[in-house]
Amino acid sequence: MNKIVASVGLAALGATGFQTAQAQGLVGPDASKPWSVGLALRGFYDDNVNSAPKNSGFVTETLGYDVTPSVKLGWTLPQTTFLIGYAYTLKYYENTPAGSTSKIDQNHLFNASLDHRFSERLSTTISDSFVIGQEPDTLRAGNAFDSYQRISGNNIRNFGSVVVKGQVSSTFSATIGYDNAFFDYADEMNAATLNRIDQNIPVEGLIQLAPETRMIVGYRFRAINYNSGLYIDTLSNTGSVPSDARNAYTHTGYLGLDHNFRPDLTGSFRAGAQYADYYNDPNTQNNGVTPYVQASLRYNYSQDSWAELGVTYDLTSTDLVGYDGSSFTTDAQTLVVYGSLKHRIASKVYGGLIAQFQDSTYQGGSFDNSTDLYFLVGLNLEYRFNQYLSATAGYNFDRLDSDTNRSFSRNRVYIGIAATY
Repeated sequence: MNKIVASVGLAALGATGFQTAQAQGLVGPDASKPWSVGLALRGFYDDNVNSAPKNSGFVTETLGYDVTPSVKLGWTLPQTTFLIGYAYTLKYYENTPAGSTSKIDQNHLFNASLDHRFSERLSTTISDSFVIGQEPDTLRAGNAFDSYQRISGNNIRNFGSVVVKGQVSSTFSATIGYDNAFFDYADEMNAATLNRIDQNIPVEGLIQLAPETRMIVGYRFRAINYNSGLYIDTLSNTGSVPSDARNAYTHTGYLGLDHNFRPDLTGSFRAGAQYADYYNDPNTQNNGVTPYVQASLRYNYSQDSWAELGVTYDLTSTDLVGYDGSSFTTDAQTLVVYGSLKHRIASKVYGGLIAQFQDSTYQGGSFDNSTDLYFLVGLNLEYRFNQYLSATAGYNFDRLDSDTNRSFSRNRVYIGIAATY
């Protein structure tokens, strides 16, 4: 499998395996040609495909297999690099998942990026990631999960971004960006709570304090627009709260540092505060200031081996309604701690480990101050017969401990083979 399948999030990376540096790009194993094609076959066992609570009656075990053909293209010009890739996955379940009328899922994953340097001082990066899928790890647009359950149907997530970088002087540079996350769920219940356009405009000034250290002064404007046109009080169907009552504007100011401790060890840290304005909420009790943190540390300790650790704290969307007759759940304050490790065990054997912890505290409605604690661990082994053929095996564990009566655990194992030319 290639990075297209794994690009959406940390969990997707664990589920599809760790690949060579060549396979992680959008060019093939033969660097002399600008294209590659691939085919991956995988069998799996899932002991709780619905991510359902143990005593709910909806726990479903299943065997299955998936087939993933893919194609990748890449062009490099003197000032421009363009990469594009597409992967299609057909997944078959022996036992039909809840909410589905078929034993077959179809997933589409598309990635594209364009890097262009106008001059030595000015450059831009444009990228897009489009997904049609069912699993929460492929449908998210950041580190945090909005929903923990597999959702049947042709659910769409698109994430596009534009970043412009300018070198103003030898010690000062600036970036301005725009990103847009679009979500469209197939069934009305999830559409009412999660269909939205999430737009961000970040602006940063970067001051070179020393050859290996930069200070960052940043501001981010964010606009979240829930656009299903449905009522979020779907369960009781009272029609009391339209989906766009959750709309919000947030303003975030932060300071940070980027530092190269040494050539193989780099770190990034940003911290500040954000103010949220729920302008369509008649109660406005959740308006206020919350912390904002984003930090990461990466260590490339040997060839084809690296470790990364990160943490974020931000406001995130949720699939919970929490309407109590007078107020509703707007979102969650979410802490995410994540880590990943790739290690070259032997000349042809590679191992991978991912882990994530998410602590979400909900705001408003009947779930106010309720907490969800989510744990994710993924293990992967890969044997590369040569640059064109590899075999993989792995295990993923998910667990949710919830104050909202939806706790579950889920175990998945898989084994497969992938060919790339």
